Amino acid sequence: MFRCAVLCLLLCVVSVGCVADDEPAVRSEALLSDDFGIDVVVTGLDGPTQIALASDGSLLVAEINGGENDAMGTVSRLPTKAESSSTEAMREVLFRGLDKPTGIAAAGDTIWLIEADRLSKSVAGGPLETVVDRLPNNGRSQGTLTVDPPDRLLFDTSGSKRGSTVVEGSGRLWSVSLRGDDVVSEVASGFKHAYAHAIDATGRVWSTEMTDGTFDGTPAPDEVVEVLTGVDHGWPACVGDNRVVDEFGGTDSRCSVTPPSLAILGVGATPTSIVVAPWDTDRLLVALWSRGEIVSLDTTATWPVVPEVLASGLLNPQHLLVDGDSVLVTEFGSGRILRLSAN
Repeated sequence: MFRCAVLCLLLCVVSVGCVADDEPAVRSEALLSDDFGIDVVVTGLDGPTQIALASDGSLLVAEINGGENDAMGTVSRLPTKAESSSTEAMREVLFRGLDKPTGIAAAGDTIWLIEADRLSKSVAGGPLETVVDRLPNNGRSQGTLTVDPPDRLLFDTSGSKRGSTVVEGSGRLWSVSLRGDDVVSEVASGFKHAYAHAIDATGRVWSTEMTDGTFDGTPAPDEVVEVLTGVDHGWPACVGDNRVVDEFGGTDSRCSVTPPSLAILGVGATPTSIVVAPWDTDRLLVALWSRGEIVSLDTTATWPVVPEVLASGLLNPQHLLVDGDSVLVTEFGSGRILRLSAN
């Protein structure tokens, strides 16, 4: 009846409250403002992670579909304009037997997928083809996939250490070419888990950062940072808003020049998604999985920005997808997709 062990392992949660299967998808106290409304769009999913709009207008949904290590994950296609209903009547399963599929994206007629240690693609409805395998990771999962127009896809390798040494290739943000040659390039380094990404109207790349464990005996907070190409963003020598970590070789001179935090989200907040708000291009929306919240960040305010809570009481909001002037939300804990709209 409860799935706490699976969820804690999958998403690096420091402490997660378990939720019963029969909890409602949207609680009456979920919204804190009359400025927004939430509707249920789809029910009947099993651990939905990322969703993406395909070129034909359908909705691609990745699901864990069981226990974390069962390798029973799926990717399905759903119509986007469906009324609230179970997926059983409208699901078209495209891929099965996936190992922790946390990221799905569509670029033209190609579907991209990231699992625990593999990035793959399906061209024109064909089988999955491995692009990169044996990706280093934190022993749990990778993050989401983000199309950065016009010709690259962003993905991360979650950070792993051996003592104070970062495992080669881990803790980095990467791009893969969408020009057909599948060239993989490093974008930036120094992340524990650059789980989710967004590109704003000016071309700036924003990323969430999850940092579990302790550093000089003190936990590090999750945060949102601006990604600077070719720059080491600090982990594990510098965490939070440029805090020096002595045990991992941090120094004042090193940490003072690492990119600062746009926002500090707190220890274990688990920011699994970030998008530019469709009603305000200066605001970012972030899903906080373990807190059950969606928060707003004003990128024009003084850094670090104080998050504003738009919605709370959600059952592990996992991924946000802009759809016109509203935002679709996968709710991992209830197996639903919700729609957040400004009134």
